[in-house]
Amino acid sequence: MSNLDRQAALSVCGGRGFVVAEPVRELLTPRHVQLGESTEVRRLLPHLGRRMVGAWAFVDHYGPDDIAGEPGMQVPPHPHMGLQTVSWLHDGEVLHRDSLGSLRTIRPRELGLMTSGRAISHSEESPKSHARFLHGAQLWVALPEAHRHVEPHFQHHTELPTVTAPGLTATLILGGLDGATSPGTAYTPIVGADVSLSAGAEARLPLDPDFEYAVLSMSGQAEVDGVPVLPGSMLYLGCGRCELPLRADTDAGLMLLGGEPFAEEIVMWWNFIGRSHEEIAQARSDWMVGARFGEVHGYDGGRLPAPELPPVALKPRGRVR
Repeated sequence: MSNLDRQAALSVCGGRGFVVAEPVRELLTPRHVQLGESTEVRRLLPHLGRRMVGAWAFVDHYGPDDIAGEPGMQVPPHPHMGLQTVSWLHDGEVLHRDSLGSLRTIRPRELGLMTSGRAISHSEESPKSHARFLHGAQLWVALPEAHRHVEPHFQHHTELPTVTAPGLTATLILGGLDGATSPGTAYTPIVGADVSLSAGAEARLPLDPDFEYAVLSMSGQAEVDGVPVLPGSMLYLGCGRCELPLRADTDAGLMLLGGEPFAEEIVMWWNFIGRSHEEIAQARSDWMVGARFGEVHGYDGGRLPAPELPPVALKPRGRVR
């Protein structure tokens, strides 16, 4: 999915300046962003004061939206570099096309994982004949220096491993959890898991104390380490945890996101992750003149133009706590 913000700001992310080296409970409220004509998303990352969680650099939650008789998601062809996109659905379908020729329909709890590497472009849309409701999350993972220029590729996994406990099922999206490992290609120590809780469930998820974590609430009423987390909000948990207490009053859906703190400093703007303002400016120029990112065939509409690039990048000031 694209960042469609026409006043996209340059963000300097990563490094260890904002990593919290101990357990915390920091509730993040979303920023509402319009995505096309009929889809509004709740943006949790990047967030003021909380730019990344491990290598997770971008988190949008959308729906559930009633799109019966509506076009639903319509995101024209747009570019990416230096990152992976993770498409995750609870309801509905998303048709993915990219400049490699990939054409896949992603359905609930199937992993659509696109590694942009040096450059790729893609589009996302609700199929013409689609389900009534659309509900999901779109996430980006920053690629480390050693892998950020890899050849672009797309993976679609319809079967994913699970971890179970009484009242809990966790589906591995990326990375590993409690001995289970996702088939999706990961380039940093990371975890992404979709957690389903039954009404009345109380459970504890095992965690890696060297990772930092956050939990995104997708649906229902749940408490994360004693904190109520409403759908569309996210609780940042810091590092240093060996387990995570969960409790649900109703059937509930959560996403656990975590990873080793991302040590490299990155520059993120629009749909690009790079290492300098100059690199971002070159990527924008390449997209606008039609070079490098390839062409998406089959989408009924034009490409998404890039917004204006701010002249300078501002560094956030932060420290390890």
